[in-house]
Formats: sequence, structure tokens, C-alpha cells
Amino acid sequence: MRVQKYVAQAGLASRRQAEALMREGRIAINGVPVQEMGTLVTPGVDTVAVDGRVVKAAPQRWIVFHKPRGVLCTRSDPHGGETIYALLPAWAGPLRYVGRLDRDTSGLLLLTNDGDMGFALAHPSGGVEREYVARVRGRITARALRSLRQGMELEDGFARPRAVRKLRLGDEAWGVRLVLAEGRKREVRRLLKAVGHPVVELERTRFGPFRLGRLKAGNWRPAHESELAQARALVRRRGRRRNRSRRRQGNDNG
Repeated sequence: MRVQKYVAQAGLASRRQAEALMREGRIAINGVPVQEMGTLVTPGVDTVAVDGRVVKAAPQRWIVFHKPRGVLCTRSDPHGGETIYALLPAWAGPLRYVGRLDRDTSGLLLLTNDGDMGFALAHPSGGVEREYVARVRGRITARALRSLRQGMELEDGFARPRAVRKLRLGDEAWGVRLVLAEGRKREVRRLLKAVGHPVVELERTRFGPFRLGRLKAGNWRPAHESELAQARALVRRRGRRRNRSRRRQGNDNG
């Protein structure tokens, strides 16, 4: 297989990212740096190294993890904070998370060694939906809901959820269910603060076809084959849309 696909299957990068590593001379086959994109590697025969570290392609793994609040999406924390990998089995160490959650946000986190599909799902251009449930300060007003549905200008551009629904979470507790499709940094928190209802607690309940369900905080499960089939279909549709767009641009330029 092509060396960039091999590196992607090792979970270190997407194929596109692996190509960038090759151009930088950071990937070697049998001790020799390679920069030719068509270079082939034979698994089990050739030795592939990235930055001097030998890597091996592994069977594809996808897991759904319920990240607790206060846990970091990182390999290690110099300040001694708990990371997601401390809560996962040792064999999950090479898996990479798909679309991070900040320390104070809990909920669904995908991890995989399928670098290509992970990159495609997380990329903003894919428009993959993320669903969140936020407990907020104050009682949600009709005006706030209307503002959220109409969208608003944030410091990094216009933002509008695909869906918004008010929730009654208790006698004095109110919340909002939002569906977004860009994965911008702290977007939910910024939107709700802008309408006067800062987030008290935030949980991601869905990422594309993957759902949190009744999975308890700190626990994980293998992704269902039905979820993976739907995710692959999403990525294929995105690829077709991108190809059509490129063809249209080519015709316009011609």
C-alpha cells in the first residue's frame, strides 16, 4: 500500500497529514527518508518510521467514550491533570480523538486509528452534526430562542445552530438542546452567553451518527457497525460534493 495510507492506518495522521510529513522528510522506509507520494510499502516486510519512531498499521478501531467533566483531551498534562487516556484501556493509547471537548464539557468523544475518516468527520467543511445539551443560567426566553435560531455574529464569523429546543431540566433548571455542524471552539458556550444565558453544564450527546445513549461517564464502548456505515456514507457524500464543486469551478474557469 502507499506509505501515506500505511501511516494513516497506524493512527498517527490522516493521509493528507502524512503527505505533509513526507514532504518534510519525516517519514522513512527501511531507514531511508521518502518524499515521493506514490511510494509503496509492504506491511510486515518494510519498516516505516515517523520522526525516527517505528510505526505499524493496526486493525481499524473505533470507540465511543463518555468523557467526564474535568478530564483533558490530551496525551499528557504538565500540570498533572487527568487525561482521557488515563481512563481508557492501555490498548487505546494509539487511538486519536475526533473533535476534542474542552475540560469542562462532558459527553461523547470518538477515538480511532482510522486517520482518514477521523479527519473527514472532524473537518468543518464536512458539516457533520454535533448535538449538545446545555444547562444554562436563568430561564430561557422566547427572545433568546429566536436569536439562536436566526443566528448571530461571533468574533470568528456568523454562527447559526441547525436546531434549537428549550428543555426543562428541573424545578429551577433550564436548558437548551442545540445541533451545530462546524465544531468551532467553544461555539455553544459563546452562543448562549451572547443571548444572556451562560452555560452551567454542557454535554455532547451525538456526533454525526454516533450517540451517547446511556453510556455512563468514564465508560466506553465499541462503535456499532451501523454507526460506522452511516459515518462512511457521510464521508462519501462529502467527497462527491467536493468533486462536483471542483468540476463546476473548472468549468467556470474554462
